[in-house]
Amino acid sequence: MVYRNCSSCNRNLPDSSYSNNQWRKGPGSSRCHSCVNGGHWHRETNQQPAPQNIIDVSQTARKNNATRATFTWQALDYPFAQGSFRWVAKGRYTQGSRAGQECVCKWFKTGGVLEASFFETDLETVQESLRLIKQWNSKGFVNKLVKINQPEVWTFDKDGRAAFAGKKVLQEPFISNYQKFNSNTGWSDDSMPWPRVMQALSHYSYHASNGKSLICDLQGGIYSDGVVLTDPVVMSLSRQYGPTDLGQAGMETFFFKPYL
Repeated sequence: MVYRNCSSCNRNLPDSSYSNNQWRKGPGSSRCHSCVNGGHWHRETNQQPAPQNIIDVSQTARKNNATRATFTWQALDYPFAQGSFRWVAKGRYTQGSRAGQECVCKWFKTGGVLEASFFETDLETVQESLRLIKQWNSKGFVNKLVKINQPEVWTFDKDGRAAFAGKKVLQEPFISNYQKFNSNTGWSDDSMPWPRVMQALSHYSYHASNGKSLICDLQGGIYSDGVVLTDPVVMSLSRQYGPTDLGQAGMETFFFKPYL
């Protein structure tokens, strides 16, 4: 890994903290992702000034704010999306402040589960991500808010469709404009500002946790007031965040970038 001082904030940062275009400008001219995308640091104090736009950190968690939702049989039979381990179906909230808005439920490809404990690792991953993203938002690196969906374990009615009756799922708000920003192997989309900010967020999570955790595999949607993320991967020294937590070896792979 190659390091270079940012010409704006004077921090000594790895090459992955710079866009390809900035890196090609050479020492003394390169600016890091944070500075390019709105985070300007004082060289003398190495601290960021108060952001012009006030970021409400309490809004980092994007919650269901609802108590019921409905899903058509077709939506459940033909999920519109999938991850490595779960199917995703789209429905609509029917009760609560989000009534009428679109939502999603997620369930394991291996079959339905009856116990909420099956989702404990997923919820712990979100909580660790939420903790670190709140810290990121509080720093005001950019003048937009990074949010993360905070899922809950919901249960299908027992008098509903037999295949889902009484089954547990993860329930959360639907995300529009869905895209992938980076992976858990070090790949990142370096073509647009927001993906570069997400890569900076991954790097920040590692440093803010003193090297104990790394948020990655960031994906979600871009909105006018910021970004909404879902299903992040957390890699940790303790390897406590499920099968996608590749531990220290995974973190080293994320930071490694070969040069040809």
